[in-house]
Amino acid sequence: MKIMGETSMNRARLVLSGLAVAAAIAMSGCDPQPKSESTATSPSPVASSAAPTGGAAATTATSAAANDAVTVKACADIKKDIKDNAAKITKAEKIGPPAGHFAVSAQWAAGSVAILAHAMGANQAVSAASEKIQNEMMGLSDAYNKDADAKPSKKALEAAIKELDTACSAA
Repeated sequence: MKIMGETSMNRARLVLSGLAVAAAIAMSGCDPQPKSESTATSPSPVASSAAPTGGAAATTATSAAANDAVTVKACADIKKDIKDNAAKITKAEKIGPPAGHFAVSAQWAAGSVAILAHAMGANQAVSAASEKIQNEMMGLSDAYNKDADAKPSKKALEAAIKELDTACSAA
C-alpha cells in the first residue's frame, strides 16, 4: 500500500521531470546568437577592413568571443544556482523526516532543472560539467525520495562542481 505523500511526490516528480524535458526541448532549438539579415548580406566593419584571408578569421574570432560571453554568463548563473539551491536544501532539511525528505527531494530536482536551463549555449566543457552536476542532483533527489532518513554522500556532486569550476576558469 502506498503512502499518500508518496503518490503526491511521484506526481510532483513527474511534473518536474516533464517541465525539465519541455524546457530542454524548447531551448534546444534556440540560437544563443541570433543573426540578423543585414549582417548576413553585408560584411562587418572588422571583416571589410581586414585582408581577404583575415575576414574569415575576424568572423570566427567574433563568433568565439560571443560564445565565450555566453559561457561566462552560464558559469555565473550556474554557480548562483548551486548556491541558491544549497540554501534551499538546508532550509528544507530543517523540516525533518518524514515530510522534510519530500521537500529536499523536490528541491534537488528543481535545482537540477535550473542548472540545465542556464547551461544552454555554453561551451562543450561547461555543458558537460553542468550535466554531471544535474545528474548528481537528480541522484540525490532519488535518494531522499526513497528514504526519509537518507544521508546520501555529496562527494560526487562536489567533484562535479569542481569540474565545472575548472571548465569555467578555462572559458
